[in-house]
Amino acid sequence: MYQKMYCRLFNAVTDALEELERQNYGQAKERLILAQQECEELYLQETEDES
Repeated sequence: MYQKMYCRLFNAVTDALEELERQNYGQAKERLILAQQECEELYLQETEDES
């Protein structure tokens, strides 16, 4: 579970950094928010499956 979340967040941070380089601040923010939400969903799904 954590490996999948780590990869998703790492890729989102990389993409957000590229957007920041292009001064696309809103797009960078959106990428990070989406990744945060996706990882939260992954976490919740995994913890529900363990219950």
